[in-house]
Amino acid sequence: MQAVRSRFNYLFRSTKGLVLVAIALIALVTAIWGTLSGPLAEMGVKDVTVRVLGMDLNPAEREGRIIILYHVIAQAVIAIEVYLITRIIPMKPGRQETINATITVGYITSLIFGLAFAYFGHNYIYHGLFIAGQTLVFFAGVMLLEALWPWQKAYHVTDRELSHWGNIDLERVAFFTMAVCTLISAVFGAVAGANFGNEFTAFLAEDVVRNPNKPILQRAVIGHLHIMLTLIAIAITLIIGRWFDFRGALHKIAMPLMIVGTIITSVGAWSVTWVSWAHTTIYVGSVGVMLAALMLVIFGWRKLINEQGGAGGSFGQKIRALLKDPLKFGPLWQMVFMNFTVSGVGIFMAVKLDEIIRVWPWREERITLTGHWHILSGIIATIILMYYADMAGLKGWLRQWFGWAVIIGSDIAFAAVTVFSMKRLFISEETQQPLVNTTMILADFGLALVLVMLAALMIWRLADLFAARGRWQHELADERPELAEPAAPDEEPIDALRTAGGMTR
Repeated sequence: MQAVRSRFNYLFRSTKGLVLVAIALIALVTAIWGTLSGPLAEMGVKDVTVRVLGMDLNPAEREGRIIILYHVIAQAVIAIEVYLITRIIPMKPGRQETINATITVGYITSLIFGLAFAYFGHNYIYHGLFIAGQTLVFFAGVMLLEALWPWQKAYHVTDRELSHWGNIDLERVAFFTMAVCTLISAVFGAVAGANFGNEFTAFLAEDVVRNPNKPILQRAVIGHLHIMLTLIAIAITLIIGRWFDFRGALHKIAMPLMIVGTIITSVGAWSVTWVSWAHTTIYVGSVGVMLAALMLVIFGWRKLINEQGGAGGSFGQKIRALLKDPLKFGPLWQMVFMNFTVSGVGIFMAVKLDEIIRVWPWREERITLTGHWHILSGIIATIILMYYADMAGLKGWLRQWFGWAVIIGSDIAFAAVTVFSMKRLFISEETQQPLVNTTMILADFGLALVLVMLAALMIWRLADLFAARGRWQHELADERPELAEPAAPDEEPIDALRTAGGMTR
């Protein structure tokens, strides 16, 4: 019984355990539901999954199923970010555990019963529990907002290397602003969802992109979709900044840009509901956010080069120093890579919308939009994955293999999808098939490589969880010593530097 209690405490009362559970659930959902589309569906795996699990896939309800699937995954990602924020941002005693417990119950309840309702018959009790879980996630956000309140005297700036306004910590203000905008943006989606059945039906944003007269609730959903994904990206950028101990002149410029950019981008997304020029506002705010991220990249890469001894070397030596640790290099590189596959494509589409994009067949624009959103989601996922791998203590050659496989695999996949989605710029429909075949093979290969690395990481952690004296005990003892299982009198103390399969703490 003590062994079960100790593992429960690790999984649900420590940050590393909570993040592990969320990643594992996302991986499980991805593995199962990933068989319903793409190459696995074409190979017949979809039919096996549907038959074995007893799924109900009414074609008329496809949009509703996809909406619920996206929401349960997104809420798990948000939960991971909340766990990391409560770990790295000082707050009053007890707040961390209360917030984490609330959002954990919320997103797991929403995930289980949302998927049960969408894919296994429409029991409306399940739908009610799906909504109840979302409500708990929202309430956890409200509690996080209170805990982040930046004007508390206890959290005034004492280190003048950090961005501040008087005594106010502007980095904390940036986290607080992100949380406020996230809660308001969630309401936009909730209002639309509350009107399902009241002359409002489920739809996918890419399906109505060329409808010039979208109802107000459709516009609210589109604004909700865009800004929630953006705010998730802003949150992970701020988290990575704390990981790198972002400070100094660049930090003092970046935080005001991030705060103002977050507010302007959010207002622009909300105003999509009412005004035609809302996208211009979004572009202005995005510039501030992207500049803040660029300053983090400059600071982080300079710090990596200095830490690896390349500061006074040649250009080649600096590059080698920069690339020495893929788990530290990777998240910052993904922020740069995003500009080629997401931001650049989005800006080009906006500038050339009427001149080029709207001349294409609707299917081509739909493909580009769908790829645009999925690539950004994938980049965020890889950043979180590399952050967790470092937090879990991946070392040595396994750290190198894991880090570079995730970076190279994801970037090959995202680059291939970008080329595929924009193919009409440089190739005709009559001659496109070789390009389509090549990009699809590259995308499938890259994503498969990332998923194999994710599976290997999860298997390692699962095996460790069943070990009598696993790494999980070190991690629980480090973070929550009061919950750790005391060593028996005849046992040797746990060696925090013990090596396990090439991985050390």
